[in-house]
This record gives sequence, C-alpha cells and structure tokens, in this order.
Amino acid sequence: MSRSQAIVDSARKWRQDAIEGRYDAAARELDQCQVLVRAAQDAEPRGSDKRRRWDAADAELQSGEAVLRAYRSTLSALPRRCGGAKAPSPTKDVWSPLPQAPPRRPREAPAWAQSSQRKSVKKPAVPRQKRRPPTTPKDDETYGEHARRRGLPDIELIEGVERDVVDTGVSTTWEDIADLREAKQLLQEAVVLPLWMPDVFQGLRRPWKGVLMFGPPGTGKTMLAKAVAHECQTTFFNVSAATLSSKWRGESEKMVRLLFEMARFRSPSTIFFDEIDSLAGQRGASSEHEASRRVKTELMVQMDGVTGQEQTVIVLAATNRPWELDEALRRRLEKRVYIPLPTLEGRAALFALNLKTVETSDVDLDDLASRTENYSGADVANVCRDAAMMSVRRVMVEMRSQGLSGPDMQRELAKRQKDMCVAVSQDDMVEAIRKVRGSVGLADLKRYREWEAEFGAA
Repeated sequence: MSRSQAIVDSARKWRQDAIEGRYDAAARELDQCQVLVRAAQDAEPRGSDKRRRWDAADAELQSGEAVLRAYRSTLSALPRRCGGAKAPSPTKDVWSPLPQAPPRRPREAPAWAQSSQRKSVKKPAVPRQKRRPPTTPKDDETYGEHARRRGLPDIELIEGVERDVVDTGVSTTWEDIADLREAKQLLQEAVVLPLWMPDVFQGLRRPWKGVLMFGPPGTGKTMLAKAVAHECQTTFFNVSAATLSSKWRGESEKMVRLLFEMARFRSPSTIFFDEIDSLAGQRGASSEHEASRRVKTELMVQMDGVTGQEQTVIVLAATNRPWELDEALRRRLEKRVYIPLPTLEGRAALFALNLKTVETSDVDLDDLASRTENYSGADVANVCRDAAMMSVRRVMVEMRSQGLSGPDMQRELAKRQKDMCVAVSQDDMVEAIRKVRGSVGLADLKRYREWEAEFGAA
C-alpha cells in the first residue's frame, strides 16, 4: 500500500470513529495519521507544490485534533456536572474551530518513515494561542498577515495573489490624462460620487455593479482606472489573465474568490480587470476549456456580491474587443463607457503633456495635432519619444562618419552629452510623425461605433 493511500485510509477511519462517538479510538488513529503526514512533509523539498499540499493537510489535522480534544474534555466533565449524563455524539461530519486549543506536542515518526525522511532541519514547535484571535483587522495589516493571524487556509496562495495585484501607491490623477472630459465625468458620476456620498446613492441610485471601458488600444483606459483609484483613495487591484491562471485544478477559481475577499478586507477598493476579454470570453465556444468556464462562473458569482453596504468594492474592466465578452458578464458590467481616439484639441493637449519634460524650440502644437488624425494617445507618446531621439541620432551619424566605434565612440559621446540633449524642434516632430503611423485602422473604429450603438454605451 502506498503512503498516500495509507494516509487517506487513516484519515477516513479516525473521522468515522469521531462521528460514531469513539473518541479514544479516533485520537489514536489521528495520531498515526499525523505521523504519516509529517513523514510525507519531510520527504518533499521546501517550497514545492507537494510540500504545500502536505502542509495544508497537516494544518487540517491539527484543527481536527483540537476539536477532538475539546469533545473528549467536555465528555469527561459531564458526569461531574450532570449526574452521569452522557454527551450525545455529533451526527454531522462538521468540525468547527473551538476557542481553546492546547499546544501540540511533537511526535516521533515510526522507523519505516524515519528511514525515508530527508535530512533537514526541523522548525521548533510553536505553541498555539490559548485564546482565539480577534476577527477585526488591525491597522496597516495586509490580508496575508490577517490570514496568518486567524489561521486561514491557503496562506501561500493568498500572499501570492496579494503580491501580484495589490498596488497601494497609485499616483495617476485626472490632470495626467488629456482630453476625455466626458469619460472622466461619467466615471466620477458612476464610481467616485457613490464613495464620497454613500447615503445619497442608495435604492434606485445605488452604485453600478461594474463599469466597462472599451475602445481602441492606447486611449487611456488603464490610466483612467488608476485615476479613479487615486481620486477615491482606494486600494487598487490590477488583475490580468496571468494573475488568475494556475496549472492546478480548482486553484484559478479559488484565486478569484480570494481576490474579492481581499478587496472586501481592504474596502474601499478598486478591482481593475485589464483586457477582460481574455478572462471572460464567450462561453460555449469549441476552443473553451472547462477550467476557463469555471473561472468565468466564479467571477460572475463574486461580482454579484460586491455591492454590500459595509464593504465597497468597485469593479472596473477594460477591453479592446468588447464583442468577445460573455453576455452574462456584459450584463453585470452595467455601465459601459466608450473611450474614443483623442480629438484635435485632445491631441494638442497630449503633445503638450508628453513634451513637458524636455526642452522645445518653436513647436506648433496645433499643427502637430492636425497632422496626427486617428492617432491614439499611445501613438502620440511614441511620436514625442522618437522626436526626442533625433538629436542623439545626429550625433551618432557624425561619429560613424568619422570612423569611430567601440570605446572611442563611447569616450566621444561622453564629451558631447550636451549636443545629445538639445531642444526638440518642429522639424524633429514632423520627421517623427512621418516615421510613426497610427495603430488603429478605420475598420476597427467602425466596429467600435457599431457595438456602441447596439449595446448603448453611456
């Protein structure tokens, strides 16, 4: 019989004995099961997936041990208090944690298990708390620390999600985003005001369950989400498809649940799903995997529970392909905001915003804006970056014409740093516009307008 099968059989036997009221026999079988699990723990390297699973199994056995010990002590005390009355045995296979749990004493593994253990330094046994820790969060406490303090399961999974998605230092403001006045106003109305005045936004004025921002790539959807988080002073959760993917069955949907629990813990908070079409595409497609369907289902279930009065969680989503979203998720993203390409005035403001960190000479922003029709905000930023490199290119061409290369070129470039940082001129900008073309096609713009007309974006 394999070790895993022996552990399973032992766990079933002690639990069955406990259910039927044979607590002494259950305690002996539980001791043997813990010995087997700890031997399996030591046989796996620290940090591996198998070691984490054995650690979780050991934690569950410790919880069961505390419950079983409490039942036995209660049973022994009943004759003294109730004149010999016998405590009824539990009828359900449910073991909830009790307030007190004495320290766990270390046990020796059997000889057959000791021979297979790896040579490793064991951690000293840490005594348990005699009193159940409080459930209220402490100041400046992360959800991972809160989970460890309360002894919640999946600690490493919680800390991994928290490390990947939590961004508490969002500094983007409305002033950092040029143009998009209508989009800013709609987001303030749908997201910011309900957080500022929760007493007003109740009943029919209740906040939107979710807000979807769609439009061509590079138009500022992610920056708008960060500006909302900064304006509201909320914790920002930046989620992508890679954050919620796992090779283990069931872990992806578990990470979705932990994400929303973490957001409720740090309420008020903002969950931003970037490129949400990669997470919640159409269900029923021939290429859809079962795991992907479970993740979508869990995501929609959790979104239905984010509108509690005590815990405020804002769900923002952005996509460049809104026509690929699942219908059920589209219903939950009740407020849909189209983020278009910048207007003529918006492109001029974008040029001014991108060029404020460099010196300029006779740059005509209105002329540049008229030359960049159908350019996105990211395209305008690329034009400015390319123009800022023009002076560097001129110096490099001169160095190559002199036959310099390697260390000689490096020394000469160090002497001519001032020539490489001269002001950006209008000719530099025009040359950069000639090289950098817009990334959004006319066919794509037509499709966005058709989707907006069909599904009624605000």
